[in-house]
Formats: sequence, structure tokens, C-alpha cells
Amino acid sequence: MTQISLVVSDVDGTLLTKDKTLTERARGAVQRLHQAGIGFTITSSRPAIGMRFLIEPLALWLPVSPFNGSSIVDPEMRPVEQHLIPARAAERSLQILREFGADIWLFTTDKWLIDNPSGSYVAHEQHTIRADPTIVSDFSPYLSSACKIVGASADAAGLAACEKAMQEALGSEATAVRSQTYYLDVTPPGFDKGTFVEAMAKRLGIATGAVATIGDMQNDLAMFRVSGTSIAMGNAADNVKDQATHVTASNEQDGFAEAMEMILKWNGVG
Repeated sequence: MTQISLVVSDVDGTLLTKDKTLTERARGAVQRLHQAGIGFTITSSRPAIGMRFLIEPLALWLPVSPFNGSSIVDPEMRPVEQHLIPARAAERSLQILREFGADIWLFTTDKWLIDNPSGSYVAHEQHTIRADPTIVSDFSPYLSSACKIVGASADAAGLAACEKAMQEALGSEATAVRSQTYYLDVTPPGFDKGTFVEAMAKRLGIATGAVATIGDMQNDLAMFRVSGTSIAMGNAADNVKDQATHVTASNEQDGFAEAMEMILKWNGVG
């Protein structure tokens, strides 16, 4: 089996437990990757500010990628590469989300903007990214600076239908994919977690076949497709598991750590 030189991990549902905890076993597994000379970084639908708390405990030294891979920042949260949703696509996204009754969130480089502070998932997101939203009555002034637009809805089936409608309406103007059953993310066109994997492989001078990726949701499939080894979490949907080369335990059973330990064994250092 090809030696793994780099691991790229999703965050929520993968690296973290349901209550957004980094377990000691997970932290220890990443430490062992560092000791074995295997690169490690993270990519997430989260904004950059929502990834900051993982930098120190994981001793991350490589760039990380917020906004589903459409931005790259260094461990100090300084932009390395950043892309925005075209304003016309952003405006159309808002129209479609309203048609499907989803709450709308708009993320800029440093702000989380909402127009419904009593939305079902606002408190959950505050806990997740460890930041508070800015309440606005009109998103129009921010359409030209949108890094990510999120539709939040407890209607999973409705959001899945919205995802399909969004993809058909936007085409190549933007990327629309669910990062959770209750979140539909719209991000800049041409960039996803797969392009981040490719960028990191190029940066490190390695083949993408030497990269292992691990995740649990639809937005992780882009990095599964370009990496030599892909690992789906046990809590992932069946269609995500079907497109992975391996499946580990769930995020509540330390599946991430289990997968890292498996990679170390493949490299002969487990």
C-alpha cells in the first residue's frame, strides 16, 4: 500500500464528537502522526474563526481550509488564498433559500450575519464556532463579500430538495452542498475540499495518491475523489461510505483516532 504522507481531516462529525469535543485519543493520534513525519491538516465548512481553537491542541503547522475549501489560511489565521461567491450567485442563493423556508446566514471573512436571531440552529452554531452573529435586516450590502452562504433548516428532506434546486439554478456559478443534514452551504465556484487537497499536495511536493482524507458528509466527497485513501466515519450516510476506500467507527466511538492508528500501521509505525 502507498505510504501516507499527508492526512486531511474534516472537523464536525469526524475529528470532533457530537458535543464538539476533541478527545484525548484523537489529540494523541495526531501527535503520533507528527512524530512519524506524516503531515496533518483540517478542512471544514466552518469559518476560519471557528477553526482557531484546534490549532494549539493539534500543534497544526500546515495551512488549514475553512469555508469548504474555498479559503486557505495559515495557523495564525492569516489568509493564504481566498475566494468569494459572485454577487449575482449570492443573490440568487438567497432567493432559493427563502423559497424553501430555510434560515439564511451569510459569512464574510470575519463576520457571521443573520436576519433571524431566533432561528433553530443559531445557538448551536454559536457553540460550534465559538463566535456570536451580527444581526442585519438586509443582506444586500454584503453580497459582494460573501465567503459562504448557509441555509439552515430542521427539514432534512426539504433541504435535500433545496440542495438539488440550488445546484440546478447556480450551475457553475457557485458550489452548493450540504455539510450537515441541516446545513446547505453555498461557496465560491471551482473550489472545494478536493481543490484544497490538491493545493496541499502541491505545496508539499507529494502525489495526491499519498494523501489520506477522512470525513462524514456530502461535502467531503470532493476530497475523497482526489485522494489515494479515503476514510468515511461510521456515522456517515451510506452513500458517503460507498465512495470511501475504508470505513472507521463513528465520531462517538473515537473513529477518527482509530483511523489515524490504522494509517500509522500502514506506514509501519503503528
